[in-house]
Amino acid sequence: MTKHTKAYLSLIFICIVWGTTYLAIRVGVMHYPAFLFAGVRQSVAGIILMIAALSVSGDKDLSAKNIQRQMLVGFLMLTLGNGCVSWGEKYIPSGVSALICTMMPLFAVLFNLTSSKKDHFNSTIIFGLVLGVFGVGLIFRHNIADMANPTYLAGIFATLFATASWALGSIVNKKHEAPVNPFFNSGMQLFFGGIFMLVLSPAIDNYNGFRLWDRDALLAMVYLIIFGSALAYTAYMYTLSTLPIGIATIYAYINPLIAVIVGYLFLKEDLNIYTAMAFFTIVVSVFLVNKGYRKQHVAKMQAVPDISSAFPESTSIE
Repeated sequence: MTKHTKAYLSLIFICIVWGTTYLAIRVGVMHYPAFLFAGVRQSVAGIILMIAALSVSGDKDLSAKNIQRQMLVGFLMLTLGNGCVSWGEKYIPSGVSALICTMMPLFAVLFNLTSSKKDHFNSTIIFGLVLGVFGVGLIFRHNIADMANPTYLAGIFATLFATASWALGSIVNKKHEAPVNPFFNSGMQLFFGGIFMLVLSPAIDNYNGFRLWDRDALLAMVYLIIFGSALAYTAYMYTLSTLPIGIATIYAYINPLIAVIVGYLFLKEDLNIYTAMAFFTIVVSVFLVNKGYRKQHVAKMQAVPDISSAFPESTSIE
């Protein structure tokens, strides 16, 4: 099995598992404080992953520079990314959270555009952005009354912020990836990201009515630690280090579809025509933004599989 084949299999695994984690997070934060729940999940998963990585290969980079890099990526992707998504899901349905997170590749392209002196907005990118805003509006069309709820709005903005932070962390990790034992580095990212969440938890979380023992929440925690963090995050880092970032982030198109379906099946979350329209509109908008971005880099592109024809190459990151 070639390296790229393994990367594509990892991407399929990510699409399925991270699509179901929105449901598990929603179950967990209904019973536990969000940053506490996410912090325990990520820090434990990080320890497991680091031990597993060292058992396979003793190589590790514990230099101050590498540790600082993994702390930064962990803070952006886990503390701000996963932490704020978890907090947001206390107040919004898991399917809505997943649809907002669909915009992650869009944020990645925007960060690339704003950080490069050579790149610029064109008509395709602008149309894609407008369509994306329209798609987000469709999410709330059926539940417009919820927009008057301050906690609902807070959940929406927290999830948008988390999506942008995850995109920025992905770019930072791609630009400064360390060649020594990337799985151990992934473990450090999970661990540091989780520790930062635990530090922030007393200031952000509400512990009123918190009970340590809850079967559903603990089962969700175990599932998220093993599948959602240790296995899926490792698969994502492997995919990100092997495939162009545009391909590695297409999981964001598929996850919401799975999340909406399982949310409807298990939590009886709303599923209507506006949900389907929002999903389609946001996917098309991200496709157009990536396509417009890629047009500017045709001369620098290397040949990639057809599935990536509308996504930016990793070499485009300035």
